Amino acid sequence: MLKPILLVEDDKRDLELTLIALERSQLANDVVVLRDGAQALDYLRRENDHAQRGTGNPAVILLDLKLPKITGLEVLKEVRADPALRSIPVVMLTSSQEESDVVKSYELGVNAYVVKPVVFEQFVSAIADLGVFWAVLNEPPPGSLKARRHDS
Repeated sequence: MLKPILLVEDDKRDLELTLIALERSQLANDVVVLRDGAQALDYLRRENDHAQRGTGNPAVILLDLKLPKITGLEVLKEVRADPALRSIPVVMLTSSQEESDVVKSYELGVNAYVVKPVVFEQFVSAIADLGVFWAVLNEPPPGSLKARRHDS
């Protein structure tokens, strides 16, 4: 069973485009979509509405910077502070090119900072590349769980 991709995005248009791009990349990973930072932390910690979800962490978190309730930077800070979550790759996927946002993201331990391209085909290509790299090609740190596909 492949680990899911966690997509945390509140903008409806960006969400649709990201899902189209991930679908076009033909990844077999499920995509879990959450719309705010509080939901993301509940999912990751298996709390509240997500208390019954299965064990294990996502292959990667694609995290918008500006989210309702809890910002992407606050989610990133919480993920990096939690020993059970800190090894999950986090990609900040945002429209912000503000230097302070980039600097703060890296200070908090983001693995990559990707500015959403405005042109649709560039956006599709960027998301597909992200999905393939983090969900398929990236080798997680020793000791972390990595679900592998078993051919029958």
